[in-house]
Parts: sequence; C-alpha cells; structure tokens
Amino acid sequence: MTASSPDAHQQHLEQLATFLRESEQVLADWDAYSDEHTDLDGWPLDPHAYGLRASRRDADTWRAFNRVRIHAKDLLRTAAEQVRRLPARAIQPRWSWQLTALEAALDQLDALQLAWFEARDNLPAAARPGTEAYDDARAKRDAEAWHYLYEWSSHGQVLIDINTTAQNTPPRTAGPAPAPVPTASSAASPTARR
Repeated sequence: MTASSPDAHQQHLEQLATFLRESEQVLADWDAYSDEHTDLDGWPLDPHAYGLRASRRDADTWRAFNRVRIHAKDLLRTAAEQVRRLPARAIQPRWSWQLTALEAALDQLDALQLAWFEARDNLPAAARPGTEAYDDARAKRDAEAWHYLYEWSSHGQVLIDINTTAQNTPPRTAGPAPAPVPTASSAASPTARR
C-alpha cells in the first residue's frame, strides 16, 4: 500500500477527529445510563436491559470507527515516519507507547473483523440483519472489539498531535553543514583573501 497524499492524510485525520468526538459522546451517554441503572455497588438494576444498552454502545463505537479503520494502518505508518523526521526535542515520550497500543489494538480489531466475516458466512441463509442469529453474532464481535475501540478513542489523538507537531516543526537535520573547501581558483582571487 502506498503512502497517502497530504490531502488524503488530512482527510483521514479529520475522519479520526470525528471518530474521537463520536466515541467520546457514546462513552458519555453510556456513563450516564450506567450511573442511572446500577445500584450503589455497580450492579445493573435490570441486567437484560443493561446488556442491550451495552450492546448498543459497542455497536455505535464500532460504526464510528469504521470510517477510520480502513485507513488506520496508513495513519499509523505516516505518524511513525513523521516522528522519525522530528528533532528529539519535539518528540513526546508517550508517543512511542501510544502508537504501539494503537497498532496492537488495530491488529486485534482486524482479527475480530475477519472472524466476524467467517462467522457471518457460516450463518444459515435465512440469517440476515434483524434476525437473532445475525444480530447476536455481530453483537459478539462488537463486544469483543469494545476494549480495542476504547484504546483508539483514548489514544487516537496522538496521531493528530504528531501531525500538528510535524507541520509546525522543522525536520531533524544531520548536523551543521561542513564548511566549503576552498578551490584553487577561489584561493587566488582577491575576495577569497579578505
């Protein structure tokens, strides 16, 4: 896969920013629901309704991430290239482990998506969206993906931060340029002696 153009990369970052906003809202809505529908010890008042609402949270987060997932590897690759070009003083120590966490989460999400495709293909012919068999299989994928989606919602901002730093910081240089070596013709000229 080739590196994306600057315009495409910017569009992918904007899609990431949209995901970050949407996932933050999904989580805020979930926290509000959970606070209202659990007892003082954190146990659901109605476990069935609570489980359905958790499934909706997972599905909403998956749906929000889908627009990012297709370009996520390019986003990670570009961020790693940008970090390599930055001077050491401009690099945040947390970036390395955040990029590693995002890459590991993406690998898991890709594996879950492949497993979902396999499970979906093995469903009975009558299993379509809206049927219990289909919806349960998809909900299982979404539930298993929740942790990895949360990693992206928690650490995805680093890709935007790295891009901003790369745009606003001159790239790392190899060191001071060596002094030009005088040539025989310049040594003989009167301006060279001054």
